[in-house]
Amino acid sequence: MPGRGTRPASELWRRVKALIKWPFYAVYQRRLESKVRTWRLPEHIGLIMDGNRRFARQQGLGNVSAGHFRGAEKLWEVLNWCYEADVSTVTVWSMSLDNFNRSAKEVQALFDLFEEKTRELTNHDDVHQKGIRVRFLGQVELLPESLQTAIREAEAATSGYDRYRLNIAMAYGGREEIASAFRNYLLDNSAVGRSLDEVADEFSASSIERYLYTSGQPEPDLILRTSGEVRLSGFLLWQSTYSEYYFCDTHWPALRKIDLLRALRSYSSRQRRRGR
Repeated sequence: MPGRGTRPASELWRRVKALIKWPFYAVYQRRLESKVRTWRLPEHIGLIMDGNRRFARQQGLGNVSAGHFRGAEKLWEVLNWCYEADVSTVTVWSMSLDNFNRSAKEVQALFDLFEEKTRELTNHDDVHQKGIRVRFLGQVELLPESLQTAIREAEAATSGYDRYRLNIAMAYGGREEIASAFRNYLLDNSAVGRSLDEVADEFSASSIERYLYTSGQPEPDLILRTSGEVRLSGFLLWQSTYSEYYFCDTHWPALRKIDLLRALRSYSSRQRRRGR
């Protein structure tokens, strides 16, 4: 049947084209790497790691969980590229609150994968050698208890580091983060006997900043989203007011160093006026 041969043929042609292009991309990558130190680089990068499921289907991996696994494996590689460029803070979005609405089988597979990778972080040689502090952002209390335990252990094992920071947004929603910050701000003021009128009179945008998940950290300079989707989906809504955005067509598991270098080059070329 004609339909059966179409996909393998198209996949073969895609791989042939990639093989032909590879030497040219290698030269181009080396050229970008030679210039990266001359660029104005971000201090904080946010990564929306999108496209794991589409990658799995495109590659014929059999099930979407294989795409999530490949995406998790890609993360450490991308982190190393960021640290090579002296990006001190990286925030990655691993799971949104909306993702809980996926099939029970896929969600459980995600939980199992997150727990495995979180425990690896706790004992990862590079984490300790580089001095990476790991923090998790989101409604962690919604996650399975064994995953919560792994998260606490990873955060405790790296709490003394401050050279680099890795924030992992898990069970995260931007609107929920802002709502939580307001709620905690009001509760703290109520606990010391302040009236609602007093709180309202003194309230400003800066009042809730210390209640955000990223309190004490720089706001993201650059947010990169993979897989061709041109939206933020609620990622770091409060913190991203003055962020620069870069949207990449490549699915997250297939992200190349050249893609990140292009994003850094694009960021360096922009004039950041911050409303001025």
